[in-house]
This record gives sequence, structure tokens and C-alpha cells, in this order.
Amino acid sequence: MMNPAEFANIAKAEAQFWWYRGMRRIMYGLLDPLFAARNCRRVLEAGCGTGHFAQVLRERYQAHVVAMDLGWEGLEYARRFDLPALVQGDIRALPFRDGAFDLLVSMDVVVHLPRGEEGAAFAEFARVLQPGGALALRVSALDVLRSRHSQAAHERQRFTRARLLRAVQQAGFRVDRCTYANTLLLPVAFTKFRLLEPLLPGPAQSGVRPVSPWLDTLLYRPLALEAKWIARGWNFPLGQSLILLGVKAG
Repeated sequence: MMNPAEFANIAKAEAQFWWYRGMRRIMYGLLDPLFAARNCRRVLEAGCGTGHFAQVLRERYQAHVVAMDLGWEGLEYARRFDLPALVQGDIRALPFRDGAFDLLVSMDVVVHLPRGEEGAAFAEFARVLQPGGALALRVSALDVLRSRHSQAAHERQRFTRARLLRAVQQAGFRVDRCTYANTLLLPVAFTKFRLLEPLLPGPAQSGVRPVSPWLDTLLYRPLALEAKWIARGWNFPLGQSLILLGVKAG
């Protein structure tokens, strides 16, 4: 489970903070054609946090979005939005009937499970999707990029592309797309997390903190550029995140 204290930081930042704006733009490049090609009317966000992205999905795609999270702390923030359904539940035992949804979205949630338990979550994702239903998944990538923010947020694992593909396919999904993202800032992240943080010991702390407007703009631009490339079909060989689009077999 994510650190409940992090919900307050996210709620303050996610509308305008560079990382959230950039990653939403990347996701639009993948989700826009998915919604255009499929009748994704019944959508589950498994691990909705504060509900902000569920509301974005609802407004952008005019879908019926069920927002679910394990922690009541996140759902309290989600009450701000006009969402049709808020549900408290565990991604390893989803409280929904088989085949209930056309699309399941899960953004940076599975990484909070202990390593080895992701298979149970992916099996549940497949169970609640109708045959041919779509999965949009994002996870943190590469153990070498674990940081003080990872510790503060209670991140339990990170993935490589090969391990994510294997786990999702074992759950019964056909993978249509899997790419790393947040790639252009990878040298900056590696320098900060592997060189500077070990040299400057300090406590675990959230990385979701406001920065000056000029720096926010500077950090956003690489993500905006990646969004254009990913929307055109390019895949990145490394990055700080992994994004996967899949379809339930059958």
C-alpha cells in the first residue's frame, strides 16, 4: 500500500506539477487511439489514488469510470470529483464480477505490492475484463532507480520490460504495446539517485514537491517530446517508467 501521507502531496501537485502533466500527455497519445478503436464505455481505474486521473478519463473520453483504491485516504480526496462510483478494494481481490469492464487502467499501483504478488493482481485484472477487454498499465522501471522518494511512497518493486511482459502474458493478456517512458531525463535521474543521494545521506522524502516555474517548464519539455514520439509509434529501450497496453485473450 502506498504511504497514506503521500496522498496530500499528490492532491496538491497533480493538476500542474511537471511530471503529472507530462505523463498524462504521454498516456493521451496511447489512450486516444485506443478509445477511438474500441467501445470502452465501462472503465475501472484500479488504484485511483486521489481520483484526479479517473476524472480526467471521464471528461476526456465520456466513459463511465469506476474509481477504486485500497486506501480510504485517497478516496476522501476523490470525493471532490463528480465520479459515478468510488470503491474501496484491493487489486489482488477486486470486488467486481467477471467481465464487468471494457478497459482497466492502473497507473503506478502494482509497484506497491511485494514482489511476487503482482501475478495475483494481473489475474484479477484479466478476470474483471470482458473477453477482448483492454488493459492500460504503468509501473516504475529499473531497480537501479530506486530513490528516497521510492522509500517515502512505500514503493516495493520496480520492473524491467521482460519481467512485466512475462507476468502480464501469464495472466492471459496479449501485449500490443510496451515501452519505457520518461527516458530523456534518465541521465539526470541516475545522477541524482545513484550518485548524489548516496553522497548526501538524508531521510526518505516525497519527490512530489513544487519547483520554481522555470524548472517546472524545463522538466516538462522532455516528457512532452516523448509524448509526440510515443504517439507516433516509437518505443524507448530504457526509461524511468514502463507503459503497457494489452488485450484479454479470448
